[in-house]
Amino acid sequence: MPPIVPAVAAVVAVYPERAQAHFGVLRGHIFDAAERLQAGPMTETLKWGEPAYLTPITGAGTTIRLTWKPRVPEMLQMLVHCQTSLVEHWRNRFPDLKYDGNRAVNLPLSEALPMHLLDPCIAMALTYHRTRS
Repeated sequence: MPPIVPAVAAVVAVYPERAQAHFGVLRGHIFDAAERLQAGPMTETLKWGEPAYLTPITGAGTTIRLTWKPRVPEMLQMLVHCQTSLVEHWRNRFPDLKYDGNRAVNLPLSEALPMHLLDPCIAMALTYHRTRS
């Protein structure tokens, strides 16, 4: 896994410790999935001030954002573009996850990350455009 981009590291540095830990796990799974799925080189950047992961060279996936907000201090969110069908699909396939509208999975900081559910979600996001063609 590549070193974290400095601008992203600066944003994550203000997250509470548990949010930083969840972020690190999810970040690792995103990079691992991109490699395993041959989704193309990952770009780590900030979008709307939030850590974002995308595949701009291949265009295989939709952007995944990870964020923690002080107004919802007990959650880390994994977000995708609201105009995709991903969250609707995830909600049908993985009803045990907690969702926020049509754009996010809410991940309680007080709970272990359910990676057995999140890994397929990450894979679907990283191949969203590939599987729709």
